[in-house]
Parts: sequence; C-alpha cells; structure tokens
Amino acid sequence: MAGQTRGDFKELLSPFLEEKLTSADATARSVIERQYRKSPLETVTGPGENRRHYEADITPLYEGELLHGVERLYRRVLVVEPTTVCAAHCRWCLRGQYPTFTMSRDDLVRTARYCGDARACGDIREVLITGGDPFMMADSLGFFLDALAEHAPNVRIARIGTRVPLQAPARVDAKLLGMLRRRPGLRIEIGVHINHTAELFAEVRAALASLREAGLTLYNQTVLLRGVNDTEDALAALYDELRDLAIESHYLFHAIPMRGQSHHRTSIAQGLEIVRNLTSSGRISGRSKPMFTAMTDVGKVTLYDGVIEQRAGARVLLRTGYRYADRVAWNPQWKQPDTVVIGPDGLMKTWYLDGA
Repeated sequence: MAGQTRGDFKELLSPFLEEKLTSADATARSVIERQYRKSPLETVTGPGENRRHYEADITPLYEGELLHGVERLYRRVLVVEPTTVCAAHCRWCLRGQYPTFTMSRDDLVRTARYCGDARACGDIREVLITGGDPFMMADSLGFFLDALAEHAPNVRIARIGTRVPLQAPARVDAKLLGMLRRRPGLRIEIGVHINHTAELFAEVRAALASLREAGLTLYNQTVLLRGVNDTEDALAALYDELRDLAIESHYLFHAIPMRGQSHHRTSIAQGLEIVRNLTSSGRISGRSKPMFTAMTDVGKVTLYDGVIEQRAGARVLLRTGYRYADRVAWNPQWKQPDTVVIGPDGLMKTWYLDGA
C-alpha cells in the first residue's frame, strides 16, 4: 500500500474531459478546468485544514488478515473502498490524500464476510461502495456485490458512489450494467456527483439514462464550489435538471477544509443564504431540495438553524446528535479529535473551519 500526499496528487483528466475542453463552450470549459486543473493555490495551506475529510478507518484483524479500505462512522452504514483509482482527479477530492491501493478478490470476499458477521456488523444495513471509483473496476464490483449477497444477508442496500458517468461515460456499457443487476434481497443505488449543468453533455445524459433504464435508483450529491456553482441561478438550473433526469437530490456539501483547497470554498453564510433563497422561493420543486451539510471530523452535520453554536475566529462550533459512546461502540479504533468537545449529555460538538 503506497502512501500519497497532496504534493503528488497528480492532475488527471480522462480523454473524454480533455476532448470536451477543446470542443465545449466557455461555461463548460470553465467548469471542467476549475474542478480538474491543478492550481498553484494548492500549495497555500492554513491552520485547521485537514489531510482528509475525517479519520474513520477500521483495520480489524479478521480471519487472520487485516482489513483495509473500510470506514465506519454510523450505526447502519459501512463504507468500503475497493480501489482508489479514478477516471479523473477532482482537485477538491476528499480522498485525494488517501493511500493508493486496490483490493484483491480475496480482500473483497473477506470484507463481504466481515459485513455479514453479526458480532462486528450486526447493525449494518447499508454498504457504501466508494473509492476511488468502483465503476473503474466493473468485474471486481460485480464480484463484490455477489459476495455481499452471499455472505451478508443483513445488508439490504448497496450504494455505489461514482463520477464515471460524467468523466468517462463510455464505461457505462452493457458489461457494467450486467454487473449492476439486481440480486435477491439486495437493492443497488447509484450516487452520482453532478456539480453543474454544464457537465451534462449528451454522452453523460445517455450514460445516466442507461443506468435508470436498468432499474437503478440514482441520487446526486453536489459540492458548493467557488466559481463553479456558488450562485442561486446555477444551483436552481442544476436541481431542475436533476428533477427532469429522475435523479434524487441528496446533499449539497459545504466544501471541506482540505489542505491546499481553500480557494474552492465559500463561507458557510454564503451557502446558507443561497440554500435559503433556493428552497424557500418556489423556484424549484420541493422534491429537488438538498440538505446543506458540512463534512466534519465526526461526520456529516446538516446546517439547520441552531446548529452553529458559537464562532472563534475562522472556526465555528457545530452541535451534533452524535454520541461519543455510540461512535466508539461502532468503531472501537476511533480516536476523539482535538476539535471535538463532549457535552455532559454525551453528545459531541465539533469545531469546523469556515470558508471565506
């Protein structure tokens, strides 16, 4: 397992995206370049920025081997990362500084058996398969889904996070769709990651349509990115398109405080104002409204009224519903970060770096 730092997170665009940079209109070129071109600003770092979005690895000794590529923060969901390979490198990637690896078939079977082990994962009902991008390894993805169906009957839902339909849509072919076939007792959902309507080229739309026509549920997560989609008009257009494409809106993430990525981040206040205007104006369908959410050291925190308890300089203290006792019960390896304060009720509060 090779290590990787922000300095060697190389610039990578797929041939599809490279071609679009030469043929698309100015808006699409800007959206692509801001997301994928390496910027000199990545060398600018500040206090409070993280090397990754949170620390939640579990590396238990299971069947005589250490498990890698498994994370757990929540009661019902286990995260599995079969590979860190992607078709393109989003510069603001929350896993840009993860170690590089790809699971073997033995690893995948062992992980599936772990998911089905009542002692370790009795509460688990969902597995989020992410990375990297699972669509980059269709055979292994299908193999892991078969292993889950065989060894983990407690897992009812397999969610697969991917940007391949936007970055390399030709990979969404008959072979991949066959790997995504329904297994008895296991529902498969596809989490795509669309940040702007300019990413919805004809080839992308066709790939998304083929996933829907295969009977798969699609949902979307969007990151609020400065200079890409940080306006009410841009997001209104996006959520209208998602509704038309039968893609459910899930999270609108405040860009996380990754090391060297402050130039991508808006302030929380700007995000709240955009979301408030967007969701309380009648501009988009109520079925399209996302949850504006921060990815913190303790997990996702949706920024409802009253969640921000105080401010100290550039940091805000967020109130959460996460209990420390639950966290260490679900993930005994989890260590309380320095940013976390535990209240007398056992609930965790966490300091979070705001954007500018």
